[in-house]
Order: sequence, then structure tokens, then C-alpha cells
Amino acid sequence: MKLKVIPQEYQTALPILKKIEDAGFEAYFVGGSVRDVLLGHPIHDVDIATSAFPVEIKEIFPRTIDVGIEHGTVLVLDGDEQYEITTFRTESAYQDFRRPDHVEFVRSLEEDLKRRDFTINAFALKEDGEIVDLFDGLVDLENKVLRAVGNPHERFHEDALRMMRGLRFVSQLGFQLEAETFASIYENHALLEKISVERINIEFIKLLLGRYRQAGLEMFVETECYIYCPQLRRFGEGLLRFSELTDRQIEKEIHAWVLLIDQLGLAETEIRPFMKAWKCSNEIIRTTQAVFTGLQFRKTQMFTKQLLYTLGEEQAILTEELLPYFGLDNDVVAVQEQYHQLPIHSLHDLAISGHDLLAHVKRKPGKWMKEILTLCEQAVVEQVIPNEKKELLNYAAAAIEKKEC
Repeated sequence: MKLKVIPQEYQTALPILKKIEDAGFEAYFVGGSVRDVLLGHPIHDVDIATSAFPVEIKEIFPRTIDVGIEHGTVLVLDGDEQYEITTFRTESAYQDFRRPDHVEFVRSLEEDLKRRDFTINAFALKEDGEIVDLFDGLVDLENKVLRAVGNPHERFHEDALRMMRGLRFVSQLGFQLEAETFASIYENHALLEKISVERINIEFIKLLLGRYRQAGLEMFVETECYIYCPQLRRFGEGLLRFSELTDRQIEKEIHAWVLLIDQLGLAETEIRPFMKAWKCSNEIIRTTQAVFTGLQFRKTQMFTKQLLYTLGEEQAILTEELLPYFGLDNDVVAVQEQYHQLPIHSLHDLAISGHDLLAHVKRKPGKWMKEILTLCEQAVVEQVIPNEKKELLNYAAAAIEKKEC
């Protein structure tokens, strides 16, 4: 097969291929980008594989960076562009199910492609647009089948994360797992225990954000891979509930976490330990907690001024965007308008400060200050009193007097 039109991303990189070939070596575009071209999807990364060894690539190009030279990868800088160029290689046994004991550079494209994970990722593209397909990947692409290259048991023992990648491709592409590949994932799913949570997290989120999320989650449960993912062992039914939500694609990671936590039936107090086990950042955890709280309220009633103020504009919008997953209407524009109509948007906007408070009531500093400022803040948000210094100081003094009675 030959491409009729070579995408611009490849055309820009063609001089790199030509320079390698002029030096007497083979060079091809490889990996997921070739698959995406064949599927008509946007290209994200242009990867190049070559028969030239790393030291030879460094002799051909004047500007390079050794980003992974021990594994055969050199970053070539070409004007404003940069390209990862990797030498054809074979790999030894994988003692830890995630890294080869050693890598051997070879001159054979076939030897290199044999170590790829799935047939649809084992294409190579020549300079003239001809597709090199040694494992019937084009047939699998046409039939929407996800099949391991060669022996699936060997592929998953080389890198157990490939099982999660396979489930992620089911979710992203809507492909079916080939029978032997499915059986091998089911047989070897416990190997995920050997893989770092950080690596599993990346694939899991991509699975949740896939266009065919339901199919991906169903395979995730059927292969029992979920059992060896953080905190999910007892949540097979919850994951299937999640899969049965409306087929509207999830586009944001925060939305994925909130919907997952909601469908698993976790309490608010369980969110942080759950997400910590997944190695999520503190920022993602805080945002997820806030949006989850907002969602539970918003499912049954409109936002209050106080909740809008507490969430902030960004988190309020994130909350509102989730309503269609529960068959509810949403109105992001109205929420934005309501938020902007609030008298203040943070404590910094309050017309009085702690210093003003001390000067007015002639008391020693203490925790009472935070309590009174919070009362004033809430009163302004609820429009009980205007955000004016004199009004607020009188309101604060009355609150202090009432507290002391």
C-alpha cells in the first residue's frame, strides 16, 4: 500500500530521512503516527527508526541530544523542529516485566518491528509513502481488530503495561481484542502488579477519555486487569456502572475522576486516599474533591451564591459541564453570569481587612478575627450587607458583641 498524500508533518521531516539515507542507511517513519495517518486521525508525534547506530546519527547531524542513547534514541534538532530517531533494535529477556535486561542494536527493520506491541503499531512508512506491513496490520486495521505482534504471551511478559495499552486502544479506537490477545491479557493480568502506578495511571486516564469508553471499561473488567489497579479490586460493578453512563465522550481528566468516584459510590472522605493511591497530584485531588462536592449539590438543585463563591468560576463550570452525563440539562453561560454577579470573588475583595478590624474593635489579635471576617465574607456574598467598609465594621462589631453575650 502507498499513501496518495503524505501528511505535512511527514513532509517537514522528509529531509531528515533523506539525509540518513544519503549517508547509506535505512530510515522510516514508525509507530502510532503511521497508524493515525491510516485512520485519518491527527498526527501527534513523528518518530523515526533507522539502521544507523546512535554514534552514526550523531555524525550525520550537527545538533543532537542524547535523550535515551542507551536504548538507541537520539534527539535531532532541525531548525525549530526536533525528532526522536531510534536505531533498529532487539531486546533481551525482561526480568521485571517492564524493562529489557539489555538492548542490542541491529540493521534489520523486521527485527525491530517484531518487538512492537500490536500489529496496528508495527507499520513503517518509507520516504515515498509506501507502507511496510510485515504482520498484516492493514488487515487488522480494516477489520478493527487489536492483535499482539507474534506471541501475545511474550509481548505482555516483555512489558506488562502493554495490556493496559491494549485496553486503552479499545477505548480510543473502538477496536475488538483478537481472541488470543484477549485470552493472554486475562491470563497475565496479575503482571500489572509489577508496573509502577504512575505508568498505569497514564493509560487508565486515556482509557477513561476514550471515545469508546464503554467498550474499554468492559474489557478492563472482563480481563480482570482492574483487580491489580490501585483501590479498584472491589469495584468491578462500579466500573461497569461507569461504563453505562451516557456515551458522551469525557474530554477532561478532572471529569473522568469525578465521574469515576461518583459511580464507585465513594464518600467525600475517601476521595483523597483513593487518588493518592493513584499518585495524583495535590492540585488534581483538590479540584476533584471540590467538583465532586459541587456535583452532588447540583444534581438536585441550582447553585447557591455561597457554593458558587466557594467553588470559584473554573470549578463551577467544571461541575456544570458534568450534568449531561446524568441526563440533566446544563447552562454554562448562566453559571458564568451568576458567578460574575457575585459582589466579591475572594476574601481579598472584601472591603475590610484584619488590620481594619483590630483598629475598630480595639481587641487583641486571635482566632476570632478569622471567624468574624468569614462571617462578613458570607454576609457580603449572600448580599445581606453591601461590601462597604463602614457597613462591614458595624456588622463585625455587632457580631462580636453578640458572640460575647
